[in-house]
Amino acid sequence: MASAATLSPADTEKLSKLKAAVSGLSQISENEKSGFINLVSRYLSGEAQHVEWSKIQTPTDEVVVPYDSLAPVPNDPAETKKLLDKLVVLKLNGGLGTTMGCTGPKSVIEVRNGLTFLDLIVIQIENLNSKYGCNVPLLLMNSFNTHDDTQKIIEKYKGSNVDIHTFNQSQYPRLVVDDYLPLPSKGRTDKDGWYPPGHGDVFPSLKNSGKLDALISQGKEYVFVANSDNLGAVVDLQILNHLIRNKNEYCMEVTPKTLADVKGGTLISYEGKVQLLEIAQVPDQHVNEFKSIQKFKIFNTNNLWVNLKAIKRLVEADALKMEIIPNPKEVDGVKVLQLETAAGAAIRFFDHAIGINVPRSRFLPVKATSDLLLVQSDLYTLVDGFVLRNKARKDPSNPSIELGPEFKKVGNFLSRFKSIPSIIDLDSLKVVGDVSFGAGVVLKGKVSISAKPGAKLAVPDNAVIENKEIDGPEDI
Repeated sequence: MASAATLSPADTEKLSKLKAAVSGLSQISENEKSGFINLVSRYLSGEAQHVEWSKIQTPTDEVVVPYDSLAPVPNDPAETKKLLDKLVVLKLNGGLGTTMGCTGPKSVIEVRNGLTFLDLIVIQIENLNSKYGCNVPLLLMNSFNTHDDTQKIIEKYKGSNVDIHTFNQSQYPRLVVDDYLPLPSKGRTDKDGWYPPGHGDVFPSLKNSGKLDALISQGKEYVFVANSDNLGAVVDLQILNHLIRNKNEYCMEVTPKTLADVKGGTLISYEGKVQLLEIAQVPDQHVNEFKSIQKFKIFNTNNLWVNLKAIKRLVEADALKMEIIPNPKEVDGVKVLQLETAAGAAIRFFDHAIGINVPRSRFLPVKATSDLLLVQSDLYTLVDGFVLRNKARKDPSNPSIELGPEFKKVGNFLSRFKSIPSIIDLDSLKVVGDVSFGAGVVLKGKVSISAKPGAKLAVPDNAVIENKEIDGPEDI
């Protein structure tokens, strides 16, 4: 922990007033209080990690291992069972579906065939457990925003052969920028006074919840951590096998950048260690270089594999000092600050940490309704809970899809399609204005459809549209 000695007298006073105020917050545990104070004190002491650009090196294949070079998994199902019995799957389930117009946890948005993200995750693990006779448990890290709803939702999996455990990530008070006091101590006791401090909090929360020690005592060795909205983040036996054989304490899955991913964090070799470089750490004069696909060819998918005993060792030593991400917000006109950390940034604290350069199919996040269009279309099929890409698509990359604000909320999006169009041969789609689609529509090549302001535009059933710009019904 940054000692108070590195703080200016003004900051030391700020911190002691904050400590006094935080000690009076009855809604959170002692662990949360000390974790929060620790974070603020590190932030005030300005121990920001400055990267010296000239020291950055491109990681070798030993550090970022090509997926194709991984050894094949043993053919013997008994050996596979042994591997899987060492594994725990953890999904980050703290996010709400608000950006897509949904209330409640994002993981309960229906993705395909009436199944939600969570349904698919449970089906996948059920199939693994039945096929190999193993016991891979599922952990869900909720936030105070998603906890109550998730507890109700998982009731329906009671009869499944998957042990489902939930725990909450920390709840920290938002900091009022003006005087550095916690918003809840000023009367904001509702949810707006608090925030979950980013997924970097997964490590201390796993420990504080008691789940970490319980899993280690059951002989579990690795946790596979992924965002619940990444449909490509499925258990991979080759990766697990590689980590166990090579005693890697931490592995980040990275995948080749496309122009859509230029802001994503990347792995670098720095002073003899592998570490994550985020755009926020890049000096202004090097931002364009950071975004170039030539120099930084890979980005972090946030699929992480981490050794449980290593997490315990580092959390107990208070050694996980991930870069702090300041996230300024406004609550009813009051400027507040949220300090957050990211789980990927922990890579530099683990021994024998590596990246694995995985196929793009392992990164299929659904962040917006344009992503929902992709996964609900004929571009994908659903097999045993896995969303698999249709082999009929020749282009390895997905079509780029831009939908206007009329499609932003899931409810509105669904009401505008009688059925999802066929997009196997689509390169790009842009939709502007009040547009709706009939059943059986086929889109190919580059397609742009815009309704004039105030006018409705309906694409008729079974229309085939190829390389066209449509500005009115007469163009279809």
